Amino acid sequence: MSNYSEEETNMMVGAYLDQPTRETVDKLAEKLNRSTKSIIGKLSREGVYRREVYVSKTGESPITKVEIVNNISEGLGIESRSLAGLEKSPKAALRNLEKAVAGLQGLTQHTDYPGGL
Repeated sequence: MSNYSEEETNMMVGAYLDQPTRETVDKLAEKLNRSTKSIIGKLSREGVYRREVYVSKTGESPITKVEIVNNISEGLGIESRSLAGLEKSPKAALRNLEKAVAGLQGLTQHTDYPGGL
C-alpha cells in the first residue's frame, strides 16, 4: 500500500515537472504535511526527481587535490607517486601549478638554453 494517493502522486509529479527545484519539494512537503525526504523518495520512485548537482564556490565542478596532482604529473610526464605529499598543499596553489604546467605543454623546446626549457 502506498502512502500517497494516486491524486497526490499525480499532483506532486506535475508540480515538480513544472518547476524541478528544491523549493518545489519544500512546498509539496508543507502542502501534503510530509517530510521533504518522503517527497523526494516518492518523486524518485516515480522517476522524475533530479538530484541537484554540486558546484564549488567558484562555480566549477568539484575536483579533489589528488586529481589535481594527477593532472600535474600527467602534464609533466612523470608518475604521480613521484609527487607524493603534494596533495597536502593548499588547493589554490595546486590549481595555479596545474595551470602553469598546462601552459608549459604548448611551449617549444629551446636547445640553445642551458638545461632546456
